[in-house]
Amino acid sequence: MIDNQQLAITLRSFAAERDWDQFHTPKNLATSISVEAAELLELFQWSRGQKGWDEVTDPSIRARVEDELADILLYVIRFADKAGIDLEAIAERKIASNAEKYPPERFRGSDRKYDE
Repeated sequence: MIDNQQLAITLRSFAAERDWDQFHTPKNLATSISVEAAELLELFQWSRGQKGWDEVTDPSIRARVEDELADILLYVIRFADKAGIDLEAIAERKIASNAEKYPPERFRGSDRKYDE
């Protein structure tokens, strides 16, 4: 399994070989993340995904979901690499912050995000 650091190195090399680094600005990479996330959402736009995860295992949609997730992941890794951000560290920090913000004794089984 390749980790985020190895993927960042691979993406750096991929961009350099094509002279694409000049296009990998914060705005362009953030836009690309958003576009790819929208393409994932588009797969579920009207009816898919409302009944559960079984639809995602359907071979007719599975490969498309995987491709969009890969695109999102790779753009996120590229953005973080260019910005000098440690994804593992910020993910751990965010999980800890969310655990404090949404304690299980108050939010177990609830979809509410805010105190009422």
